[in-house]
Amino acid sequence: MFESFTAAQIGVAFAAALGSAFVRGLTGFGMAILLVPVLALALPPVEAVVLANALSLMIGATEIRSLVREAEPTAWAIGGLVVLATPLGLWALSVTGRDVARLAIAVIAFSAFIAILLPKRGAAVPGAWVTGSVGVLSGLMTGYAGMPGPPVVPYYAGRDLPRATIKASMQLIFTIAASAGLASATWLGILRAELLLFAVLLLPAILGGNRLGAKVSGKVADPLWRACVGVIIGGAAIAAFARLV
Repeated sequence: MFESFTAAQIGVAFAAALGSAFVRGLTGFGMAILLVPVLALALPPVEAVVLANALSLMIGATEIRSLVREAEPTAWAIGGLVVLATPLGLWALSVTGRDVARLAIAVIAFSAFIAILLPKRGAAVPGAWVTGSVGVLSGLMTGYAGMPGPPVVPYYAGRDLPRATIKASMQLIFTIAASAGLASATWLGILRAELLLFAVLLLPAILGGNRLGAKVSGKVADPLWRACVGVIIGGAAIAAFARLV
């Protein structure tokens, strides 16, 4: 069934799925930021993005009721813009060389690390222009790198909101983004049935890692929570750049 994947590629994918899902459960985001750079070391960048989108959609679907209930209304507006902008980003990825794509993925991962270091703002909803820009940028990054998080993380985590609201809002957007990414991949003819089957094979690792991360999250104070996020995302960015060098 998976003749086109080597044993090493499958092993890397399992390890990346488990670790990135743990981070998702712990922080509410970071799965794609960690998963795509690692998968891109073993798989072509396009396949890494498509596989990450499939996994994000699957895990989001298991939590959709709580996400809808707890998310901030802005998540729907941003999610709608993500759907519109994702096809353009995925098209750009499909016509870009592997080295350029891997560099872009590393830069995006590093931008998320910088964003999480910015000081927190108040709880007020940013203006329509800021919200719209976040949606468009997130959609472009969803298509090009399978990473809707970098614009979304500072929008929510950078405000003084309850952690449950932050996590649900981001995860709802990521679920919508994953849906848009898979739809765009189908439209562009780059979604292979084998990748979807591979995602199903990795799903137990995703669910297990996410559940464990959520349990740990409930026992972590907010300062330590943010510190963990910064360290993990920073490490992912460094690893991605190291692979390029």
